[in-house]
Amino acid sequence: MSERDDEADAVEARVGEALRERGHTVAVAESLTGGLVCARLTDIPGSSDYLERGAVTYSNDAKLDALAVSRESLDAHGAVSAAVAREMAQGVRDTASTTWGVSTTGIAGPTGGTAEKPVGLVYVGVAYAAPWRSGESYTRADRYVFDGDRGEVKTRSATQALSDLLAAVEAVDGQG
Repeated sequence: MSERDDEADAVEARVGEALRERGHTVAVAESLTGGLVCARLTDIPGSSDYLERGAVTYSNDAKLDALAVSRESLDAHGAVSAAVAREMAQGVRDTASTTWGVSTTGIAGPTGGTAEKPVGLVYVGVAYAAPWRSGESYTRADRYVFDGDRGEVKTRSATQALSDLLAAVEAVDGQG
């Protein structure tokens, strides 16, 4: 595969530990990473304790159908946008009835980039379903730009998604 250092190799294990400790679950919606995030989560023995499902929603139609991403967001912002990353994460979380949803959307290259959306642009979405009536549920998306060839952009995007998920899980009180 790619050169993943020890820290990157361990992030999926740390995600699993954090989810298991809190009794939380996760579902994954991927576009540019094409299943890499889910594959890394399933590399960990016992991941069925916390991983509910993964969806590779590469096309706009797949995002509409499987995740209920709005046509308005796709038209107004494009598939590679914070708005769509948020809707992907929220959609997979809600359709899977999990505590967490994480999503990736971006441009892996080598073609497809523009001045506004260069090759290597990635959005990672994270959605949290807090206990009902707590008012603590949220959805967010963060923007990244990674250098490298197609494989490197995909690998770095998957690592970033796992890192963002881990940080979000660790930031939660754990009482949910």
